[in-house]
Amino acid sequence: MTSENLNDLRAFTIMAREKNFTRAAAQLAMSRSGLSHAITALEARLGVRLLTRTTRSVALTEAGMRLYSTLQPMLNTLDSELASLRALSEKPAGTVRITAHDHAIESVLWPRLQALLKQYPDIQIELSVDYALTDIVAQQFDAGVRVGSIVDKDMIAVRISPDFHMAVVCSPEYLKGKSKPITPADLTTHQCINLRLPTRGGLYAWEFEHQGKTLSVRVQGQTVFNNTYLMLHAALDGLGFAYIPLELAQPYITAGKLVPALEQWWPHFPGYHLYYASRRQLAPALAEVIAALRYRES
Repeated sequence: MTSENLNDLRAFTIMAREKNFTRAAAQLAMSRSGLSHAITALEARLGVRLLTRTTRSVALTEAGMRLYSTLQPMLNTLDSELASLRALSEKPAGTVRITAHDHAIESVLWPRLQALLKQYPDIQIELSVDYALTDIVAQQFDAGVRVGSIVDKDMIAVRISPDFHMAVVCSPEYLKGKSKPITPADLTTHQCINLRLPTRGGLYAWEFEHQGKTLSVRVQGQTVFNNTYLMLHAALDGLGFAYIPLELAQPYITAGKLVPALEQWWPHFPGYHLYYASRRQLAPALAEVIAALRYRES
């Protein structure tokens, strides 16, 4: 395929997407008449009509729709590969956008990325707090973080933290004059600090495990947050039981500011994993971020 043919195919793809000669010509930095001539020449070489033109509109013919559906993913792949190849010769630079929830950012991402930012002053990091299982491609993120390694087939997951436990805790002030829960079901008689997850459309049901058995409990309380650290502060302020990562609660348990409950029921979760779109070549900045975050057992 000659360079001129490739240019004509690209011009047709943009025209097919926009269905407007003026907008498509502007994107291609060419005149409207030049674009029309390129499409006409392509049709002549292929021997089929690709567009149906009227004075008011432009529409794809059946042949045009077939060609467009074939060309669009091929040209997207080509553009992505060319960008990756150009990036190989460049020093790490540019913005890396990552979506994660607050605890992952505070406990894993930010501590490790600080050194990277000092090492590479041309890299910018954007961290977005979100509890949803974000479609990173649709939302234009370079990577996301979730618990566990199960991701879509076109994604790659890299472990960035060890496994962890969740803990149930409250302040000594809250527990005064009350019975400490013996089983998870006992939480339904207590004030609990709820978490709202956008992907589940409601309040998170607290998960527990004991001797191979798992169960979930829907708790009630006066407060609902979508932020782990606000839940911690609410527990410290005596507003009820909170369900938070043990690593976050442990310093306050040690200091006597929080009381643990249901320890034998605390569930074990797989560690945080960074996930990103599968590509043959990674942009240098993203490759450096992945290397900095990758978990290595000591």
